[in-house]
Amino acid sequence: MTKPSPFKAGVSGRCPKCGEGAMFDGLLKIAPRCDVCGADFDKADVGDGASVFVMFIVGFLAVVLYLLVEVAFRPPWWVHLIFQIPFIPTVSILLLRPIKGLLFALQFEHDAQEARLDD
Repeated sequence: MTKPSPFKAGVSGRCPKCGEGAMFDGLLKIAPRCDVCGADFDKADVGDGASVFVMFIVGFLAVVLYLLVEVAFRPPWWVHLIFQIPFIPTVSILLLRPIKGLLFALQFEHDAQEARLDD
């Protein structure tokens, strides 16, 4: 069994150790362990990191969409709302799971843990 790439495993939502089992238990909840190889997922915690990346990416894309529509058509303000209101939540939801999976797989790969003070 070859170890999968953390990028491929993370984006596809597969176990970063075996590449077969599911990483998620639901839409965004990380499973406690892999259902195929039994890898323990409790030690890794992505926290709010994925949300921050998604906000930056979606914010940038929303501004680009706004500027493209504004420069090309010069529409009234409500036309921008027609584009932006479905665009922002849809793209946010579509990006959140793969980015959270990627951050988790990278954290699992490098055995990253919470910082601790030495006694």
